[in-house]
Amino acid sequence: MIALIESFWSQSLALGQENTLSSQKARSKEGLLALYNFCETGGPVVRDQSGGEKPIHLRIQSMRGVRRLGNSIKLTGVTRLLSEQAPTSLIQTIQNSGSFTIEAWITPASTLLKGPARIVTLSRNGSERNFTLGQDGDKYDVRCRSSQTDKNGLPSIASESASLSTGLTHVVFTLGNDHVSRIYINGDLNSEGQVPGTLSVWKNNVQLSLGNEVKGNRQWKGTFHMVALYGRSLSGLEVTRHFQAGAYAEDTKNIKIAVQGKSPEAAFFEHHIAPVISEHCLECHDTHNQKGELDLSWKESAFKGGKHGMVIVPGKPEESELWLSVHHDEMPDNRTMLSSEQKALIKQWIQDGATWSLEHIDPVLYSHQSDVASNWVRRLTVSEYIRTVKNTVGIDIAEDAHDLLPIELRADGFSNTAYNLNVDLKHVNAYAQLAEKIVQRMDVESFTGRFVKNLKFTDNEMGALIDSMGKWVLRGPVNEHELFAYRGITTSVAAAGGSYEEAVGLVIEAMLQSPRFIYRVENHVGDGTVWPLGDHELANRISFILWGSGPDELLIQAADKGLLYSDELLTEQIERMLADDRALQRSLEFASEWLNLSRLANMQPNTDRFPEWDPILAEDMLNESLAFFRELIWEQKRPLKDLFNARFTYVTPRLAAHYGLPAEIVDSSDSTIQKIKLTPETRRGGILTQGSVLTVGGDDASMVARGLFMLHEVLRGVVKDPPPCVDVVPIPTEVGLTQRGIANERINNALCGGCHKKFEPLAFGLEKFDGLGSFESADEHGNVLREDGRIRIPGQPEVTEYNTSLQLVDFLANNERVQETMTWKVVQFALGRPLTAFDANDVQRIHAQMRDNGGTWDALIKAVVLSDLVRNIKTEIINE
Repeated sequence: MIALIESFWSQSLALGQENTLSSQKARSKEGLLALYNFCETGGPVVRDQSGGEKPIHLRIQSMRGVRRLGNSIKLTGVTRLLSEQAPTSLIQTIQNSGSFTIEAWITPASTLLKGPARIVTLSRNGSERNFTLGQDGDKYDVRCRSSQTDKNGLPSIASESASLSTGLTHVVFTLGNDHVSRIYINGDLNSEGQVPGTLSVWKNNVQLSLGNEVKGNRQWKGTFHMVALYGRSLSGLEVTRHFQAGAYAEDTKNIKIAVQGKSPEAAFFEHHIAPVISEHCLECHDTHNQKGELDLSWKESAFKGGKHGMVIVPGKPEESELWLSVHHDEMPDNRTMLSSEQKALIKQWIQDGATWSLEHIDPVLYSHQSDVASNWVRRLTVSEYIRTVKNTVGIDIAEDAHDLLPIELRADGFSNTAYNLNVDLKHVNAYAQLAEKIVQRMDVESFTGRFVKNLKFTDNEMGALIDSMGKWVLRGPVNEHELFAYRGITTSVAAAGGSYEEAVGLVIEAMLQSPRFIYRVENHVGDGTVWPLGDHELANRISFILWGSGPDELLIQAADKGLLYSDELLTEQIERMLADDRALQRSLEFASEWLNLSRLANMQPNTDRFPEWDPILAEDMLNESLAFFRELIWEQKRPLKDLFNARFTYVTPRLAAHYGLPAEIVDSSDSTIQKIKLTPETRRGGILTQGSVLTVGGDDASMVARGLFMLHEVLRGVVKDPPPCVDVVPIPTEVGLTQRGIANERINNALCGGCHKKFEPLAFGLEKFDGLGSFESADEHGNVLREDGRIRIPGQPEVTEYNTSLQLVDFLANNERVQETMTWKVVQFALGRPLTAFDANDVQRIHAQMRDNGGTWDALIKAVVLSDLVRNIKTEIINE
């Protein structure tokens, strides 16, 4: 109610003067240094909307002490809105002009606040400042440091007694270069005084803070509607115009993050019911199986029911077979029964009307628990660590890193999955050894020369070095505690008689072992809602997505200036970074991870069956896929869907002979890898007909392994693991029994077919390719092999027939599910975690934007980085 009253009065005040000085209502922008209109809908960041080259964004130090009110922010507890660093440009501008203005639209919560309580302050602590606008009981108090005041800005200038009320107030302080200071309240001059001396004594070791002292010991409570700072003294006429313009004058564009709401019923279904149906029902009652003629994966078929009629009767759980079967533990069959909590949710859902907000329940969206999308503190992978060291200090530590650091393990299809990136004692020891080796190979003096000119042990010079160098090495501003810790190292070395180079070397060594270097640290503490990332956190996300390493100087500068929140300016950064070779190398890393190409190094085929196998063929296969990916994505700039059916590849003469390719399409005199055009008789086209993928089936060209690869990596499908009692020992082929025949036996088996028919037929079109990727018409027993088949996309009722492997890959390349899967895979790799139902809408928007812009790698990466998934963070409430 209070918020509504405040909003009503502020808007009424602005509208009340609609007909007064209407031609002069615009606010002055000349000399504007900072502007805050508190228009963000959430999150800890308050953005400077002045449009200046160096914006001074503020961060809310404790969200528990604030309430967002749309166009304003109310301080109700202990908090402050603090700049991350000293606003040196603002300070210099005011010093040069010798004048400035503090303007604020506020609603004080009480007339009893003392201290004075800080409304707007540019200070270091409670006794050192450049200026402060504060509240001292029922009047305003302004302190301004000059060459003739003390460092606390005393004596102060105050408004008249009883001039401060708890209503919406426009308060302005101006200081002219004639040393005259004025306080205006609601457009009228309230008091006037003098600030003798100059502003040359202002310090740069200060921060801008709203609502409290920088150190947090002078809390003000009330509501901020607008705050502006000028590098000149506004005239009385300008102050009057600003007052008449009102608290919500349209000075600048608002930056808002849209929150897409859902009805409580829809949210309940999607968060509680759909996951239960997906986990416990769809194994038997999906589009593929429809046991009892019941398909619960689609809304329409679910309410239609099965061969015995309706299974869901909205509002009547006692008449709903779905509820009754789970209540009496009749379903799911031969699987874990629902818990009592899950049963209660099903009953409540039906009782409340059985709202079904999704057209289709896609099991892949619920294959992971929601905690995989939590804010894991992501350790750098070995490859990211190597590139980041190279990017940061110019040292190639690859060989040592591979020797010392444990090998990364794959989880959910990638080795950069956050929850799997653990740190143990071996990691800790390795990072210490690596840091020492790195510093030993550095030219420390030359490196530090990038950040400071004066290489001295003094407090000021060393503090400046640690602050500047630390910002580069740690990929973001150094906080006060870190500065103190690193300064302690240099002080200890100096006290022991050590050299400057030794001291700085130890600081660099410590930084290289800091969690902020080894991890990608982001602030996730908040109110449980989605917040925008901080400037440097966003810069880090962008850089690791595009390059797999830390940001460069240009990206850090953009973060410093707050430019990464503009779609246009962020797009410029993305395009610049995509033109860098590091973006190409990062994309190849994705391709290698997606296809699990690292397994090729461990291939050991049965030499009795494959006596002509040469281990170097595995390397040729790896290079084929990466060269193919690079050519199609980067040289030809083709859509990602063409990865599945492009009629060219890269082979060595050795690999071409292994594949059985026609001799005339390969230059046998060139032993290196070469691009060739694939003719129809080769039966090859796209990534699925390359040895790197075909070998996933092992020596036997297993339909199970190949089918699961197709299901998981190409069609984004899921299938449950077999029950523990099932014999999973492969059945060998024999005369009259091919791999297809073995697969059909499993598919037709009542116990196995429900799952196996979802994935094994996906591999039928690749049957003529043996376990090592050669094309054969018959297997080792003389059985005739086929390449025809029928394919059904997960969740879809239609079945598509094909006669050749080329027809199969052409179908896949043009299938929307396959194209969406590529988007999902790239987004998962970019975020470093599996995707869940909560990500689905964002990923669909990314895919639509990518498709509308040509479907290329560049279009996809732009859409990913510009998405809310990258620019925002889901905060967590931490109980203190």
